[in-house]
Amino acid sequence: MLRFIIRRLLYGILVMLGVVSVVFLLFNVLPGDPARMMLGQRADISSVAAINKDLGRDKPLVSQYFNFLNDLSPISFHNDKAKDSYWFLDTTKYNAAITFLRLSKTSVMVAKKPYLRRSYQSKREVSAIITQAFPATFLLAIVAMTFAILLGVFVGVLSALYRNSFFDRLSLVLSVFGMSLPSFFAAVLMAWIFAYLLGNVTHLNMVGSLYTVDDFGRGEFLSLRNIILPAITLGMRPLAIIVELTRSSMLDVLSQDYIRTAKAKGLSNTRIVTRHALRNALNPVVTAISGWLASMLAGAVFVEFVFDWKGLGVVIVDALEKYDLPVVMGAVLFVSVLLVIINIFVDIVYGWLDPRVRVA
Repeated sequence: MLRFIIRRLLYGILVMLGVVSVVFLLFNVLPGDPARMMLGQRADISSVAAINKDLGRDKPLVSQYFNFLNDLSPISFHNDKAKDSYWFLDTTKYNAAITFLRLSKTSVMVAKKPYLRRSYQSKREVSAIITQAFPATFLLAIVAMTFAILLGVFVGVLSALYRNSFFDRLSLVLSVFGMSLPSFFAAVLMAWIFAYLLGNVTHLNMVGSLYTVDDFGRGEFLSLRNIILPAITLGMRPLAIIVELTRSSMLDVLSQDYIRTAKAKGLSNTRIVTRHALRNALNPVVTAISGWLASMLAGAVFVEFVFDWKGLGVVIVDALEKYDLPVVMGAVLFVSVLLVIINIFVDIVYGWLDPRVRVA
Protein backbone atom coordinates (compact mmCIF):
# COMPACT_ATOMS: atom_id res chain seq x y z
CA MET A 1 0.00 0.00 0.00
CA LEU A 2 2.87 2.37 0.80
CA ARG A 3 4.40 1.85 -2.65
CA PHE A 4 1.01 2.53 -4.22
CA ILE A 5 0.67 5.83 -2.29
CA ILE A 6 4.22 6.91 -3.19
CA ARG A 7 3.61 6.11 -6.85
CA ARG A 8 0.42 8.16 -6.90
CA LEU A 9 2.17 11.08 -5.19
CA LEU A 10 4.96 10.99 -7.77
CA TYR A 11 2.40 10.95 -10.58
CA GLY A 12 0.72 13.97 -9.00
CA ILE A 13 4.02 15.86 -8.79
CA LEU A 14 4.74 15.14 -12.47
CA VAL A 15 1.26 16.30 -13.44
CA MET A 16 1.71 19.51 -11.47
CA LEU A 17 5.11 20.14 -13.10
CA GLY A 18 3.47 19.80 -16.50
CA VAL A 19 0.64 22.15 -15.51
CA VAL A 20 3.07 24.75 -14.15
CA SER A 21 5.13 24.60 -17.36
CA VAL A 22 2.09 24.93 -19.62
CA VAL A 23 0.63 27.80 -17.58
CA PHE A 24 3.93 29.69 -17.55
CA LEU A 25 4.56 29.32 -21.28
CA LEU A 26 0.97 30.08 -22.18
CA PHE A 27 0.80 33.34 -20.26
CA ASN A 28 4.29 34.50 -21.20
CA VAL A 29 3.85 34.17 -24.96
CA LEU A 30 0.58 36.11 -25.02
CA PRO A 31 0.74 39.46 -26.83
CA GLY A 32 0.69 42.61 -24.77
CA ASP A 33 2.97 44.31 -22.27
CA PRO A 34 1.74 44.32 -18.65
CA ALA A 35 4.00 47.29 -17.88
CA ARG A 36 2.33 49.47 -20.53
CA MET A 37 -1.10 48.33 -19.39
CA MET A 38 -0.26 49.26 -15.80
CA LEU A 39 1.06 52.70 -16.79
CA GLY A 40 -1.63 53.54 -19.33
CA GLN A 41 -1.13 56.89 -21.00
CA ARG A 42 1.78 57.65 -18.66
CA ALA A 43 3.88 54.93 -20.29
CA ASP A 44 7.34 55.95 -21.45
CA ILE A 45 10.43 53.91 -22.23
CA SER A 46 12.17 54.44 -18.88
CA SER A 47 9.04 53.73 -16.82
CA VAL A 48 8.26 50.58 -18.83
CA ALA A 49 11.83 49.36 -18.40
CA ALA A 50 11.71 50.03 -14.64
CA ILE A 51 8.48 48.08 -14.18
CA ASN A 52 9.67 45.18 -16.36
CA LYS A 53 12.82 45.00 -14.24
CA ASP A 54 10.78 45.02 -11.06
CA LEU A 55 8.58 42.23 -12.44
CA GLY A 56 11.60 40.28 -13.66
CA ARG A 57 10.36 40.38 -17.25
CA ASP A 58 13.67 41.79 -18.48
CA LYS A 59 15.36 38.42 -17.96
CA PRO A 60 15.52 35.58 -20.51
CA LEU A 61 12.46 33.33 -20.61
CA VAL A 62 14.41 30.35 -19.26
CA SER A 63 15.54 32.34 -16.22
CA GLN A 64 11.99 33.54 -15.63
CA TYR A 65 10.75 29.95 -15.80
CA PHE A 66 13.21 28.58 -13.25
CA ASN A 67 12.60 31.56 -10.99
CA PHE A 68 8.86 30.85 -11.27
CA LEU A 69 9.46 27.23 -10.26
CA ASN A 70 11.69 28.39 -7.42
CA ASP A 71 8.96 30.71 -6.14
CA LEU A 72 6.34 27.96 -6.25
CA SER A 73 8.45 25.27 -4.62
CA PRO A 74 8.24 24.90 -0.82
CA ILE A 75 11.99 24.17 -0.89
CA SER A 76 13.86 26.88 -2.83
CA PHE A 77 17.33 28.29 -3.42
CA HIS A 78 18.22 31.96 -2.97
CA ASN A 79 20.98 34.52 -2.69
CA ASP A 80 20.75 36.15 0.74
CA LYS A 81 23.53 38.71 0.25
CA ALA A 82 23.19 40.60 -3.04
CA LYS A 83 19.97 42.61 -3.10
CA ASP A 84 20.26 43.22 -6.82
CA SER A 85 20.34 39.48 -7.55
CA TYR A 86 17.41 37.96 -9.45
CA TRP A 87 17.39 35.17 -6.83
CA PHE A 88 17.62 37.42 -3.78
CA LEU A 89 15.90 36.21 -0.61
CA ASP A 90 13.54 39.15 -0.17
CA THR A 91 11.82 38.83 3.20
CA THR A 92 9.00 41.13 2.06
CA LYS A 93 8.11 38.53 -0.56
CA TYR A 94 9.01 35.31 1.26
CA ASN A 95 7.78 36.41 4.68
CA ALA A 96 7.59 32.84 6.04
CA ALA A 97 10.96 31.63 4.71
CA ILE A 98 13.13 29.56 7.07
CA THR A 99 16.79 29.04 6.15
CA PHE A 100 17.85 25.52 7.02
CA LEU A 101 20.94 24.94 4.86
CA ARG A 102 23.74 27.24 3.65
CA LEU A 103 25.23 26.08 0.36
CA SER A 104 27.89 28.79 0.02
CA LYS A 105 28.73 32.27 1.28
CA THR A 106 25.84 33.73 -0.70
CA SER A 107 23.52 30.79 -1.46
CA VAL A 108 21.02 29.27 0.94
CA MET A 109 18.27 26.68 0.85
CA VAL A 110 15.02 27.76 2.51
CA ALA A 111 11.62 26.32 3.37
CA LYS A 112 8.69 28.62 2.62
CA LYS A 113 5.13 28.73 1.50
CA PRO A 114 4.67 28.94 -2.29
CA TYR A 115 4.89 32.49 -3.57
CA LEU A 116 2.35 33.25 -6.33
CA ARG A 117 3.65 36.76 -7.06
CA ARG A 118 1.64 39.99 -6.70
CA SER A 119 -1.25 41.38 -8.67
CA TYR A 120 -0.27 43.85 -11.39
CA GLN A 121 -3.30 45.99 -10.58
CA SER A 122 -3.86 45.95 -6.81
CA LYS A 123 -0.29 45.02 -5.75
CA ARG A 124 -1.79 42.50 -3.30
CA GLU A 125 -0.33 39.04 -2.97
CA VAL A 126 -2.12 36.58 -5.24
CA SER A 127 -2.31 34.06 -2.41
CA ALA A 128 -4.26 36.60 -0.32
CA ILE A 129 -6.68 37.26 -3.21
CA ILE A 130 -7.31 33.53 -3.70
CA THR A 131 -7.68 32.94 0.04
CA GLN A 132 -10.32 35.65 0.22
CA ALA A 133 -12.31 34.45 -2.83
CA PHE A 134 -12.10 30.66 -2.55
CA PRO A 135 -14.41 30.13 0.50
CA ALA A 136 -17.36 31.49 -1.51
CA THR A 137 -16.59 29.08 -4.37
CA PHE A 138 -16.18 26.20 -1.92
CA LEU A 139 -19.51 26.98 -0.25
CA LEU A 140 -21.26 27.18 -3.62
CA ALA A 141 -19.80 23.83 -4.72
CA ILE A 142 -20.76 22.10 -1.46
CA VAL A 143 -24.35 23.39 -1.57
CA ALA A 144 -24.69 22.47 -5.26
CA MET A 145 -23.27 18.98 -4.66
CA THR A 146 -25.53 18.40 -1.64
CA PHE A 147 -28.54 19.39 -3.74
CA ALA A 148 -27.44 17.08 -6.55
CA ILE A 149 -26.78 14.10 -4.24
CA LEU A 150 -30.01 14.26 -2.23
CA LEU A 151 -32.33 14.84 -5.18
CA GLY A 152 -30.35 12.65 -7.60
CA VAL A 153 -30.28 9.55 -5.38
CA PHE A 154 -33.98 9.97 -4.49
CA VAL A 155 -35.08 10.32 -8.13
CA GLY A 156 -32.74 7.52 -9.27
CA VAL A 157 -34.13 5.07 -6.71
CA LEU A 158 -37.73 5.90 -7.62
CA SER A 159 -36.95 5.52 -11.33
CA ALA A 160 -35.48 2.07 -10.70
CA LEU A 161 -38.38 0.95 -8.51
CA TYR A 162 -40.96 2.17 -11.04
CA ARG A 163 -39.12 1.18 -14.19
CA ASN A 164 -40.73 2.11 -17.54
CA SER A 165 -43.33 4.26 -15.79
CA PHE A 166 -44.12 7.84 -16.81
CA PHE A 167 -41.98 9.11 -13.91
CA ASP A 168 -39.05 6.96 -15.04
CA ARG A 169 -39.21 8.17 -18.64
CA LEU A 170 -39.63 11.78 -17.57
CA SER A 171 -36.59 11.56 -15.27
CA LEU A 172 -34.52 10.08 -18.14
CA VAL A 173 -35.55 12.89 -20.49
CA LEU A 174 -34.74 15.56 -17.90
CA SER A 175 -31.40 13.86 -17.13
CA VAL A 176 -30.36 13.94 -20.77
CA PHE A 177 -31.45 17.58 -20.96
CA GLY A 178 -29.46 18.42 -17.81
CA MET A 179 -26.31 16.72 -19.09
CA SER A 180 -26.46 18.46 -22.46
CA LEU A 181 -27.20 21.99 -21.20
CA PRO A 182 -24.05 24.18 -21.01
CA SER A 183 -23.47 25.82 -17.63
CA PHE A 184 -23.25 29.34 -19.05
CA PHE A 185 -26.55 29.06 -20.94
CA ALA A 186 -28.22 27.33 -17.98
CA ALA A 187 -27.14 30.16 -15.67
CA VAL A 188 -28.55 32.83 -18.00
CA LEU A 189 -31.77 30.84 -18.41
CA MET A 190 -32.25 30.31 -14.67
CA ALA A 191 -31.57 33.97 -13.89
CA TRP A 192 -34.00 35.13 -16.59
CA ILE A 193 -36.86 32.79 -15.61
CA PHE A 194 -36.71 32.63 -11.82
CA ALA A 195 -35.30 36.08 -11.02
CA TYR A 196 -36.53 38.30 -13.86
CA LEU A 197 -39.84 36.80 -15.02
CA LEU A 198 -40.90 35.24 -11.71
CA GLY A 199 -39.00 37.60 -9.40
CA ASN A 200 -42.20 38.89 -7.76
CA VAL A 201 -43.08 35.30 -6.80
CA THR A 202 -39.66 33.82 -5.96
CA HIS A 203 -38.12 37.01 -4.53
CA LEU A 204 -34.76 35.87 -5.93
CA ASN A 205 -32.12 38.21 -7.35
CA MET A 206 -30.49 37.88 -10.75
CA VAL A 207 -27.11 38.75 -9.24
CA GLY A 208 -25.72 38.81 -5.74
CA SER A 209 -23.17 37.30 -3.43
CA LEU A 210 -23.34 35.73 0.02
CA TYR A 211 -23.07 39.13 1.68
CA THR A 212 -25.16 42.04 0.40
CA VAL A 213 -24.60 45.72 1.10
CA ASP A 214 -27.73 47.68 1.94
CA ASP A 215 -27.57 51.37 1.06
CA PHE A 216 -30.35 52.28 3.49
CA GLY A 217 -28.58 51.83 6.79
CA ARG A 218 -28.33 48.08 7.35
CA GLY A 219 -24.81 47.88 6.01
CA GLU A 220 -23.46 44.46 5.01
CA PHE A 221 -25.69 41.50 5.86
CA LEU A 222 -25.94 37.79 5.09
CA SER A 223 -28.22 36.95 2.15
CA LEU A 224 -28.55 33.17 1.86
CA ARG A 225 -31.20 33.34 -0.88
CA ASN A 226 -28.57 34.55 -3.33
CA ILE A 227 -26.99 31.08 -3.30
CA ILE A 228 -30.17 29.29 -4.42
CA LEU A 229 -30.05 29.94 -8.18
CA PRO A 230 -26.28 29.53 -8.68
CA ALA A 231 -26.26 26.34 -6.57
CA ILE A 232 -29.14 24.79 -8.52
CA THR A 233 -27.55 25.80 -11.82
CA LEU A 234 -24.16 24.39 -10.85
CA GLY A 235 -25.74 21.19 -9.56
CA MET A 236 -27.86 20.45 -12.63
CA ARG A 237 -25.26 18.44 -14.52
CA PRO A 238 -24.05 16.27 -11.61
CA LEU A 239 -27.71 15.82 -10.65
CA ALA A 240 -28.41 14.32 -14.08
CA ILE A 241 -25.36 12.03 -13.82
CA ILE A 242 -26.30 10.84 -10.32
CA VAL A 243 -29.87 10.07 -11.40
CA GLU A 244 -28.62 7.93 -14.29
CA LEU A 245 -25.98 6.14 -12.23
CA THR A 246 -28.31 5.47 -9.29
CA ARG A 247 -31.02 4.14 -11.56
CA SER A 248 -28.78 1.78 -13.53
CA SER A 249 -26.93 0.59 -10.42
CA MET A 250 -30.18 -0.01 -8.52
CA LEU A 251 -31.61 -2.02 -11.42
CA ASP A 252 -28.49 -4.17 -11.45
CA VAL A 253 -28.57 -4.73 -7.67
CA LEU A 254 -32.31 -5.45 -7.57
CA SER A 255 -31.77 -8.34 -10.00
CA GLN A 256 -29.21 -10.04 -7.73
CA ASP A 257 -29.91 -13.34 -5.96
CA TYR A 258 -29.58 -11.96 -2.44
CA ILE A 259 -32.38 -9.45 -3.14
CA ARG A 260 -34.67 -12.29 -4.22
CA THR A 261 -33.67 -14.17 -1.07
CA ALA A 262 -34.53 -11.15 1.07
CA LYS A 263 -37.93 -10.94 -0.61
CA ALA A 264 -38.49 -14.66 -0.01
CA LYS A 265 -37.76 -14.19 3.69
CA GLY A 266 -40.63 -11.71 3.86
CA LEU A 267 -38.64 -8.52 4.40
CA SER A 268 -40.50 -5.33 3.59
CA ASN A 269 -39.73 -3.48 0.38
CA THR A 270 -38.57 -0.43 2.35
CA ARG A 271 -36.02 -2.49 4.29
CA ILE A 272 -34.82 -4.29 1.16
CA VAL A 273 -34.26 -1.01 -0.65
CA THR A 274 -32.65 0.93 2.18
CA ARG A 275 -30.66 -1.80 3.98
CA HIS A 276 -29.59 -4.02 1.08
CA ALA A 277 -30.07 -2.58 -2.41
CA LEU A 278 -29.20 1.10 -1.96
CA ARG A 279 -26.04 0.52 0.11
CA ASN A 280 -24.60 -1.74 -2.58
CA ALA A 281 -25.77 0.48 -5.44
CA LEU A 282 -24.03 3.63 -4.22
CA ASN A 283 -20.43 2.61 -5.11
CA PRO A 284 -20.45 4.11 -8.65
CA VAL A 285 -22.37 7.11 -7.33
CA VAL A 286 -19.66 7.82 -4.74
CA THR A 287 -17.08 7.62 -7.54
CA ALA A 288 -18.99 10.20 -9.58
CA ILE A 289 -19.48 12.47 -6.55
CA SER A 290 -15.75 12.69 -5.83
CA GLY A 291 -14.95 13.58 -9.43
CA TRP A 292 -17.76 16.08 -9.78
CA LEU A 293 -16.93 17.86 -6.55
CA ALA A 294 -13.40 18.46 -7.82
CA SER A 295 -14.65 19.68 -11.19
CA MET A 296 -17.20 21.96 -9.52
CA LEU A 297 -14.47 23.74 -7.60
CA ALA A 298 -12.74 24.37 -10.92
CA GLY A 299 -15.71 24.85 -13.21
CA ALA A 300 -17.87 27.33 -11.33
CA VAL A 301 -16.37 30.24 -13.30
CA PHE A 302 -19.28 30.75 -15.72
CA VAL A 303 -21.96 30.35 -13.07
CA GLU A 304 -20.24 32.77 -10.70
CA PHE A 305 -19.76 35.29 -13.49
CA VAL A 306 -23.42 35.26 -14.56
CA PHE A 307 -24.76 35.55 -11.00
CA ASP A 308 -21.93 37.85 -9.86
CA TRP A 309 -21.14 35.44 -7.04
CA LYS A 310 -17.96 36.83 -5.44
CA GLY A 311 -15.87 33.68 -5.71
CA LEU A 312 -12.81 32.48 -7.54
CA GLY A 313 -14.59 32.53 -10.90
CA VAL A 314 -15.31 36.27 -10.73
CA VAL A 315 -11.69 36.88 -9.69
CA ILE A 316 -10.41 34.96 -12.72
CA VAL A 317 -12.70 36.74 -15.20
CA ASP A 318 -11.84 40.15 -13.74
CA ALA A 319 -8.12 39.37 -13.91
CA LEU A 320 -8.42 38.27 -17.54
CA GLU A 321 -10.18 41.50 -18.47
CA LYS A 322 -7.41 43.53 -16.82
CA TYR A 323 -4.60 41.33 -18.13
CA ASP A 324 -3.56 40.65 -14.54
CA LEU A 325 -1.45 37.60 -15.33
CA PRO A 326 -0.21 36.71 -11.82
CA VAL A 327 -3.78 36.42 -10.53
CA VAL A 328 -4.89 34.26 -13.46
CA MET A 329 -1.80 32.05 -13.24
CA GLY A 330 -2.13 31.72 -9.48
CA ALA A 331 -5.83 30.82 -9.67
CA VAL A 332 -5.25 28.24 -12.40
CA LEU A 333 -2.39 26.67 -10.46
CA PHE A 334 -4.43 26.65 -7.24
CA VAL A 335 -7.34 24.87 -8.93
CA SER A 336 -4.94 22.41 -10.59
CA VAL A 337 -3.32 21.53 -7.26
CA LEU A 338 -6.77 21.06 -5.76
CA LEU A 339 -7.80 18.69 -8.55
CA VAL A 340 -4.58 16.68 -8.28
CA ILE A 341 -4.88 16.38 -4.48
CA ILE A 342 -8.51 15.23 -4.66
CA ASN A 343 -7.71 12.69 -7.39
CA ILE A 344 -4.76 11.33 -5.40
CA PHE A 345 -6.94 11.03 -2.30
CA VAL A 346 -9.65 9.21 -4.27
CA ASP A 347 -7.05 6.84 -5.78
CA ILE A 348 -5.70 6.05 -2.31
CA VAL A 349 -9.21 5.37 -0.99
CA TYR A 350 -9.91 3.07 -3.96
CA GLY A 351 -6.64 1.25 -3.37
CA TRP A 352 -7.55 0.75 0.27
CA LEU A 353 -11.07 -0.49 -0.54
CA ASP A 354 -10.11 -2.65 -3.52
CA PRO A 355 -6.60 -4.20 -3.55
CA ARG A 356 -6.94 -4.91 -7.28
CA VAL A 357 -6.59 -1.19 -7.98
CA ARG A 358 -3.06 -1.14 -6.52
CA VAL A 359 -1.82 -3.45 -9.27
CA ALA A 360 -2.82 -1.02 -12.04
